[in-house]
Parts: sequence; structure tokens; C-alpha cells
Amino acid sequence: MALEQKLALKLAQKLVMTPSLQQAIKLLQMTRMELETLVSQELAENPVLEEGTEVREEPEDKDEKEAADQAAEKKEAEPAVNGEELDHTESIDNIDLDAYFGEYWESSGYPSMREHRDNDFRPENNLTVEPDLYDHLLWQLHMTDVPPRLRAIAEAIIGNLDPDGFLVATDDEICALGADEPGEAGYAPDEVARALALVRSLDPPGIAWPELRSCLIAQLDAGGDPGPAAAGEDGAVNGDGRPRPERTRDLARAMLSEHWEPFLRRQFPAIGKRMGIDLAELEPAVDLIRTLETRPGRKFGSERAHYIEPDVHVYRVGDEYVIQLNDDGLPRLRVSRAYRRMLQQLRHDQSQADAKQYIKEKMRSAVWLIKSLDQRQRTIYKVARSIVDQQRGFLDHGIEHLRPMVLRDVAEDISMHESTVSRVVSNKYIHTPRGVFPMKFFFHSGIDREYGENISSLTVKRKIERLIAAEDPKRPLSDSELMRVLNREGIQIARRTVAKYRDELNIPSSTDRRKIF
Repeated sequence: MALEQKLALKLAQKLVMTPSLQQAIKLLQMTRMELETLVSQELAENPVLEEGTEVREEPEDKDEKEAADQAAEKKEAEPAVNGEELDHTESIDNIDLDAYFGEYWESSGYPSMREHRDNDFRPENNLTVEPDLYDHLLWQLHMTDVPPRLRAIAEAIIGNLDPDGFLVATDDEICALGADEPGEAGYAPDEVARALALVRSLDPPGIAWPELRSCLIAQLDAGGDPGPAAAGEDGAVNGDGRPRPERTRDLARAMLSEHWEPFLRRQFPAIGKRMGIDLAELEPAVDLIRTLETRPGRKFGSERAHYIEPDVHVYRVGDEYVIQLNDDGLPRLRVSRAYRRMLQQLRHDQSQADAKQYIKEKMRSAVWLIKSLDQRQRTIYKVARSIVDQQRGFLDHGIEHLRPMVLRDVAEDISMHESTVSRVVSNKYIHTPRGVFPMKFFFHSGIDREYGENISSLTVKRKIERLIAAEDPKRPLSDSELMRVLNREGIQIARRTVAKYRDELNIPSSTDRRKIF
């Protein structure tokens, strides 16, 4: 059997990602900040693209259009006053601006410009970044009068703290930091011990310990004087029968140092039995431990508040909801008329083929961008309109009436693909009369009910949260009891689903919520 090569025609259909389609998809999933950055970059790189500040009607006739353009150029070229251009350079040079503004500030009762500049525009008065834990500890260390070698060891210890304030290096590793070359002797163990004591004496209390138990005990020891006992009372309790503050602190310290494992498992009756005290006396010590900080460096965290600017605003006008897209910060783009006239002038000039090709490419890119931005806004409006129509109950009455909805529901409503809807709702926010929500907030699965429509998982979470908030602290509701309560309301939900929702709400289990009594 001989093999041979031959040509054959084949007709097939396939999806081709054209550059315009790729750009439209890319713009659709961008956030507002990313979109503003892209538009600013395109304005800087594409000379054909310009920002339109005003909208003027284009004359239909060619002669009228050229006349209007010439009139506009002539108006821009006209001088400001009486056809003569004024030269202000000489007059400004002859004015003593410091003396002029100084007299103004003094006559108006405000500080002079010199004083205002010296006091308010110093770098230290305009700091925008708060010090982190590392800077805070170094500042305290440099304020102490210690030998340079001890300060160097303390700086090495501070450099080995994690953001929560715990020490992540062992004593041997800190000792080895003093060796310039391998094999040399580093810092002495007693020097490291003194440096550790120095760092642990700094603010915040409980810093530079390798584990949580020592951190909590250090915070108890750094609590200061608990205060005098109640007048006329001696012994371990005050006049109201409560343990004295120093007694409470001693019990808390003994609980952490001697009964750490039972404390973690919340075995308070066993702890009280081992310590020879009843639960009523043990409860204030547990409450005191709860006030301690498990992460000493938390308040010096570098996390910043993220400010949200909604992409869509929903307003209620009468009985209807009006949708308005947020266009603030997005300039209105247009193709430059000067380059359009230039392209017409070069139409018959064969020597400027490269220039014509360059202008055509830039003009094509500008038109693609303008059309893609317009298509993006239209798609976002359609998705927002569909969400508002389907979640009318939530907008009218609150989260209890939030209906379950998936991407397919919106996609079928606006006749688009689910992937397009997913790109639209990604990283975008909507401002409603009920507050500002991510657009993904409205998409949740439903839970079956014995009667009526399915209920949203967010509504079930809110019910679980309210049931736990109203429970008896001495007899908290278990996941099985919560399941039975919801089942009596007609909500078909499993115990493991209740446990999952409770974990998502950051609510401890019934064992952890139970009081000591």
C-alpha cells in the first residue's frame, strides 16, 4: 500500500478571538481603578485618542464642517484682551511676593506664610505611614541607655519577630548571629538572655516570646498594681464576695502555668478540682485571661482600610428602582479631529505611506477602545438591571427576602453567556438603599423549604446568627438543636450544613460558647 500526499478543502466553524473581542473581555473584568489606569495609559500613548470635554454637533455638510473647525481654531488663537498678547513677566518680577502675602496674612489675623510653611510643611508633620511593630520597638530601644553590644543583640532579636510579635528564632540561632564567619564564636548565652529581657520589657507587653502561654503570663505580670482591697476587708475576697484583684491574677497565672492543656480544652471543673477552688472563684480568672492579647503585635499591623467606590448606583424613585452607572474619573474619549484632517490630506500623497499607516493603526486602536468601553458599560447596566429586578424583595424588605440566584438566572435573562456575567460581577460593587455590596453578594445557592420558594443560604445564616445571639449562655444551642429549630420552620437543612454556616460566621461551637457555670 503506497502513501501519497494530497490537498483537500474542509469547511469548519470555530471561535476566533479577534483583537477587539480580546480587548472587550479584558476591559469587562477590570476594576474601576484598573480601568482608569488603562485609559490614562492609552491617552498618553495614542496621539489619535483625546479626551472630549464638551459635546458639539457635527455639521453634516463638508464645507460647514471645515468652516466650524477654522472658526474654532481662530477663536483659540485670538488674544485674551483687545487682540494684544500681554506680557506679565516684567510686572510679576517687580512684585515682592513674600512681603505682599506676609502683609495679607498679618492683616487678616492668620499666621504669616513663613510661619505657616515652617510649622505645617515639615516632613515629620506630614507622615502618611504609621510605624509598624519593628519601628516601634527600635524607637524604644534607641531611647534606652544600654551598651552598644547589648543594643546590637536586641536589634537582632527584634528583627526575628513575626508580625504578631512572637520570636521565630531560637537562642542558639541568635547567638550565631554574632559570628562574622562560620566557626567563630558568636554572642554569649548570658548576653542573649539580657537582650531578651530588655526586648520583653518594651511595649507592647508579651512581646518576643516563642509561644502563647509565656506571652499571656508576661502580660499578667506586666498588668501593674491591681489596686487596694475594699475598705474593711481582708483575705481573698472583697465586700461583695468577689475575689480580690491580686487573688484573681494569681489564679489566672497558676491556671496558665500549671494547667495549660486542660485550659485549652476548657475543662474548668477539672481545673477547679485540681486547684481546690469552686467554679464561682475560678470564673473571674478566666474572664481576666480573655482580656489578654493573643497577638501582641496586632495593633501595629500594616493592614490598611480599603475604600470602595461603587460601579453602579441604585436609587429608589417612587415605586421603581433607577440604575445609574458611576462614570466619575472616566474621561469621555474621542478620535482627534486634527489627525482625521491630516489623514484626509495625506490620502493622495504616496510619499507618506508610513505616516498614513501609523495614523490608521492608532485610529483603529482608538475606535476599538471607545467601542469596548461603551460595550462594557452597556453589559454592566444589563446585569445590574437583571439583579435589581430579581432581588426586588431584598431591596424592599431586607435580607430575609433575599432569593437564591445563580449566574445562569441572569445569563438567561439578558441572553448572554454565564462566563460574561461572571466577568461583570467580578471585583465590582453596587450601591443600594440597603448598603454597598459586591455584585457577587446576590448570587447564592438555595435551600429547600417544605412550603413556598427556596430560601437563600444568606438568609439561613442570618437566622442561625439570631438564634445563637438569643440563646441562654449557660445552655448554648448545639448544631443539632439549631437544625431542629430550622426544620420546624420548614427549612430542610442538615446538621453538617449548620456547622459549616456557623464556621463561616466565625461563631464558636456550643462547647466553646458555654459559660463556666
